[in-house]
Amino acid sequence: MSSEPELLARCRRGDADAWDELFDLHYAAAGRFVFQLSPDFTREDAEEICQEAFLSVIKNLESFNGESRFQTWLFRVAANKARDFLDKRGSAKRGGGQTVVSLQAKNPENGLAPDPPGDLPAPDEMLMNAEQMSFVHESIGQLGGPCREIIELRYFGDLSYEELSATLNLNPKTVSSRLSKCLDRLEEIARKIFMRENPAFSRPTNKD
Repeated sequence: MSSEPELLARCRRGDADAWDELFDLHYAAAGRFVFQLSPDFTREDAEEICQEAFLSVIKNLESFNGESRFQTWLFRVAANKARDFLDKRGSAKRGGGQTVVSLQAKNPENGLAPDPPGDLPAPDEMLMNAEQMSFVHESIGQLGGPCREIIELRYFGDLSYEELSATLNLNPKTVSSRLSKCLDRLEEIARKIFMRENPAFSRPTNKD
């Protein structure tokens, strides 16, 4: 099997077998990553978003400079496509969008269909608590771009601090500091959402 740089070089030369190999290596992982970005995503949604992401990769492979792993770059592209998908869906519900048609670039029977996420523990206690996941997803949607990106890549993409450093062009200390601050912000937003959904917890108790 070719190394990643060799495989990407073959893709740049238009080698169809290399593209098939690249899809085989990364499609399922990208599908799991996308599937976890929103509790509203179905398997079909994740597949469609992955297809869009890979189409974007095909068109823009020359822009990939190799400073991070290919999968890391792919996850960034997929996260952007997932947000576009959610924006289009929101517009459609408001009557201002168009129906998204699946590109069907790959058939689910060929083994490339994304798998649902497994029951692997997430690094952060709040993120691994299934009861809070709906609050977490809604909270992430309210975060600013840099915080949303670093949390998605770290906890849904399972990127290491070194990979985050290379991908986001930050030194490791900045990655650690930003992630800590973003998690604090996420917890704050999630707490407000929880209180909104569970007003009984925010009511003051009567004192004698």
